[in-house]
Formats: sequence, structure tokens, C-alpha cells
Amino acid sequence: MRSSPHPFTLRQLQYAAAVADLRSFRRAAERCHVSQPSLSAQVIQLEQLLGVRLFERGSRKVLITAAGEAVLERARRLLLEADDLADSVRQLGDPLAGTLRLGVIPTVSPYLLPEVVPALRARHPGLSAVWVEDKTENLVEALREGRLDGALLALEAPLGEVESEVVCEDPFVLAAAPGHPLVRVTTPATPQELRGAGFLLLDDGHCFRDQALAYCAASRGRELDFRATSLATLAQMVAGGAGVTLLPRIALPVENRRSELAVRRLASPEPHRTLALVWRPRSPLGPALRRLALTIREACLGAQARLEAAAGGAAGATARKAASRGRAQGGRREGP
Repeated sequence: MRSSPHPFTLRQLQYAAAVADLRSFRRAAERCHVSQPSLSAQVIQLEQLLGVRLFERGSRKVLITAAGEAVLERARRLLLEADDLADSVRQLGDPLAGTLRLGVIPTVSPYLLPEVVPALRARHPGLSAVWVEDKTENLVEALREGRLDGALLALEAPLGEVESEVVCEDPFVLAAAPGHPLVRVTTPATPQELRGAGFLLLDDGHCFRDQALAYCAASRGRELDFRATSLATLAQMVAGGAGVTLLPRIALPVENRRSELAVRRLASPEPHRTLALVWRPRSPLGPALRRLALTIREACLGAQARLEAAAGGAAGATARKAASRGRAQGGRREGP
């Protein structure tokens, strides 16, 4: 290891990595909270000190040179190690008395965070949790690059190499408009009953879509043309009679709060997702994140008990509506 000073600084490497990530000096400056001229000058100085050009600067976009790709790959590893060093020092004190950057997927955040955030505040009053909502792929990338400390994700999605602590299992349920033939009974729905049914699903990029699509295909259902960007849109479309869908059970008290949906459980083995707090392997924050996961799990268990009661009440109400509507319609047959 050299004892002489290095010709470049970590901050210069951070600036260059930001430019590479965003392909823009202006947006990189915004991310790094500095002026664009200052960031540009530091990147130029870094290139001069290294003796290579990292970027090709055009009027419309920024390209990374071959030498830049090699340098930036190692620079990111160095920056990640520096982050881990800072985290290790924080670990010597109380890592749950500072700021943690946590990701969460959109099919979880509206339903669990209202339960989880107060629990974290009560158990860890010194913790400032900054939550970022995004799709799984983007959260995993942010986790890998050190922009997040942990993320609340479904383990069934492709996550790469991570460490994890399970917080709960979330079963899926069948949802349809009251009166739909598939929800006129309350016994668990079998795959055979769902054959040929028209399913509305989320758009690409949502891990919940992949699981729902797999179950739909196994049941020989058919995916309808419309793709929703959120579970709220799915619920509204289904309530209007556009088809049927699968919903995670944790979403029911929010998406079915007006009892506009009839809900039916699915036959065993129930499709489900496993929600877990995940983090980078060998992260010095691992022990602290594992403690955090235990608090999240306790909040989830309490929430699930309330969700189960709410789902049961909603299911009973919509079943009565469905039965009433079915009697009023007599022998009229509705399409799936």
C-alpha cells in the first residue's frame, strides 16, 4: 500500500460515477448538490490526473469511453467500500440511531408502511428511515450500487446475491365484481374453476405480475389486453366488471374498503409471496437490518391479524351482495 497521497479524491470519483449513471453533467450536479461548472471542472481534473478520457461529451448526450468503463467499474467498487467503511464506524455506535435508506415495492408500500413506520418510530426513536418506492429491478440496482441500505421486497423475484430476513408471507386472493360467477360461492377457488377466465394483471416490471401471470397460466386462464400500473387501478377495473384478478391479501383493506369487490380465497397450495428485508452481502449494517426486520415482522403480524379480520368482513359483505345479485339475475349467465 502506498504511503504517498493519491492524485484523486473520492469526491471526484463520486462525480464521475454520477455522470456515468445519469449520462448528464447537469443531472449529476443536481444529484451531488453542486453546481454544474464545479462538477465538470472536477471531472476534467480527474481525467487529467488519470491520463485518460472517461467521457465523450456531445451536445445532446454523454458517452462513456472504453477506458472510462474500466475506470468507473473499479471506482464504484472503491466508493462502495468507502460507504461500507463509514457504515462500519457507525455500527460501532448505534446504527439504528441514524439514517437508513430503505426501498419498498409499490405493491407493498401503501399497505404495510402505515403499520411499519409507526412501529419503527416507537421501537427505534433515533432512527430516520428514508423510504424509496420503486420497482424491484430498480431497487436491486440501487442496493447493489450502495444508494440504498436495504429494501422490502418479495423473495420470489430475481434479486441476485442478497442477505435477507423474512417479515411475512402474503397469500393471493381472487377478486371480481359482486355477482360474477366465480365469486358466488365462498369455498376456495380451484385452478379448474378458473380455466378460461379473463384476468386483468399489472404491467411489466412488477414482480407481482410475474407471479400472478404464472398462476393464471397454470390455471389456463387468459390475460386480457389491459395492463394496470397499480393495484388500485386493477381493483377499480375489476369492480367495474372488466374481468377478474389476483390481489395480495394485504391490499384488501385499502383496495376493497368500500366493499366494491367480491373476494374468494384460492385452494391449497395458496399462491403467495414471501416479503423480506434484504441487503447487500457482507454489509456492516447486516446485524442492524436484521434487528430492523424483526420490528417490521412484529408490525406485519399485527397488521395481518387486522387485515384478516377486515378481509373476512369484506368477503362476507360482498358474498351477501353477490348472492343477492345472483338471485336477482336468475339464470342469466355472465362471461368471465
